[in-house]
Amino acid sequence: MTPHTGGTEIAMALAVVKTLVLVVGSVITYFAFKAYRRTRQRALGLLALGFALVTLGFVLAGMLYEVLDVALETGILLESALVLVGFVVIAYSLYVQ
Repeated sequence: MTPHTGGTEIAMALAVVKTLVLVVGSVITYFAFKAYRRTRQRALGLLALGFALVTLGFVLAGMLYEVLDVALETGILLESALVLVGFVVIAYSLYVQ
């Protein structure tokens, strides 16, 4: 068996997982933003922003690679940076009052 056997199945599974991450992350972001609009609490607005950045980060690498022909390493670096910033914003949102 060669190392590239099953590449199509893995690519399909990755596309499904990334799509599910986009859907679930978008739902979480939507509910956090909806809570922010209802209460106008800054922490909830930051929480929504953090989840949006994390969701975007998780989806971005594959999309850049497949759609815009960006080097995979560059896409993964951008993905990781967005996820990091998103987690920092989420952590900050839990800290502020």
